Amino acid sequence: MNDQPHFRETIRRLGAASFAAAVGLDAPLGALTTYRVGGTADVLVTIDSADALVELAEIVSDTGAETLVVGRGSNLLVADSGFHGVAVVLGEPFASIDVDGTRVVAGGAAKLPLVARTSVNEGLTGFEWAVGVPGSVGGAIRMNAGGHGSEVRDTLVSAEVVDLTRGSVSIRRAETLELSYRSSSLQPSDVVTSATFQLAAGDPEIGRSRIAEIVQWRRANQPGGQNAGSVFTNPGGDSAGRLIETAGLKGLRIGSAEISEKHANFIQADEGGSASDILDLMHEVRSRVLQTHGVDLHAETRLVGFGDSHGESQ
Repeated sequence: MNDQPHFRETIRRLGAASFAAAVGLDAPLGALTTYRVGGTADVLVTIDSADALVELAEIVSDTGAETLVVGRGSNLLVADSGFHGVAVVLGEPFASIDVDGTRVVAGGAAKLPLVARTSVNEGLTGFEWAVGVPGSVGGAIRMNAGGHGSEVRDTLVSAEVVDLTRGSVSIRRAETLELSYRSSSLQPSDVVTSATFQLAAGDPEIGRSRIAEIVQWRRANQPGGQNAGSVFTNPGGDSAGRLIETAGLKGLRIGSAEISEKHANFIQADEGGSASDILDLMHEVRSRVLQTHGVDLHAETRLVGFGDSHGESQ
């Protein structure tokens, strides 16, 4: 547990907050990720209202506590030593999905597959690609998630963002978010509470057929189990998976972590495994691909709690 004076003050104020019942100390954090490995968070807060989120922002901005927005945990690797700060999870009230004509307004905690299916059932098209992405709307905007030739920036109009360091609430137009391949200008302290997407009128039957095709393709080409999807971003004009596979790394194992035999850009974690094993395997893959192909891969997975010396800033 972080024992710095400013952090003790953070804990004191969280204990007196209106949402104190939703505050957990030394709470499992790695277990909330799709890798299901890694340590605890000094503090884990589940937020169920906009007022509570603003109150939380006031506390952490005053005390300077480090924050982490967890989302669905589908793109995080948490160190075995955990995260020394305040981890934030948006509760069910932030998971709403509302359709108005061809516009969809979804909460930051809304699941992408559910948004995809809801939009299709409402006779809209443009978001089918997201049915195979096991993340949240907020996380998808943060990394400009995409697949099957589409990505978030294709349909995003705006996002409501709370800055935990300042306690400010703003509506950010898509063009101000600097959305590019698997990145945006959103900071770690920014919480996406809702987003508006502009879709197009479509045929529900065609949409449902497209969704079925995407689900079938992903089942055939990507592994299930404990992983966080693509580990490395694709370098320009090539595929990280192809580079890893042709370097002969499919099936490579370090401890409790293994490169998937089904898709080389996926790392599978054993039940009860170690986050350090996954990180070591990432470093080994990066080194061997550089040696074999002369290409320096960069992590798509967000590393939490490892420190800059282990490549957390990549």
